Amino acid sequence: MTLTLGQELAPKSYSINRALLKQYADASGDQNPIHQDESFAKSVGLADVIAHGMFTMALAGKYLSELAGSGSVKEFSAKFIKPVVVPAGVDVELVVSGKVLELEGGLAKIELTAMCGQVKVLGMAKGVIKLS
Repeated sequence: MTLTLGQELAPKSYSINRALLKQYADASGDQNPIHQDESFAKSVGLADVIAHGMFTMALAGKYLSELAGSGSVKEFSAKFIKPVVVPAGVDVELVVSGKVLELEGGLAKIELTAMCGQVKVLGMAKGVIKLS
């Protein structure tokens, strides 16, 4: 893979829906009702059911691993800044893109952007990948 400093990386879209949230909840053991129960989510001040933060982050990590190849992600971090709202009967799109910040010693530091609609959902998202 050849990257250049400052290169904008192609965005990738990941669909999220309630069925996927249920599958993630079952796999992760995180059965918090804000991720599955619309009335509960609204009762605690949310607009609707929201995706698990770690699921959102996992999709951003998947973007990095698809870019770099299996086993080539060396570092990955992000802050949760806004929830991904998932209304019933709707697939929402999480769009992840990247920009090459540094190239050194066979590694590339990538700044990630994760958007749902016009809302940035992860902050300070970055990763380091090994270049092949």
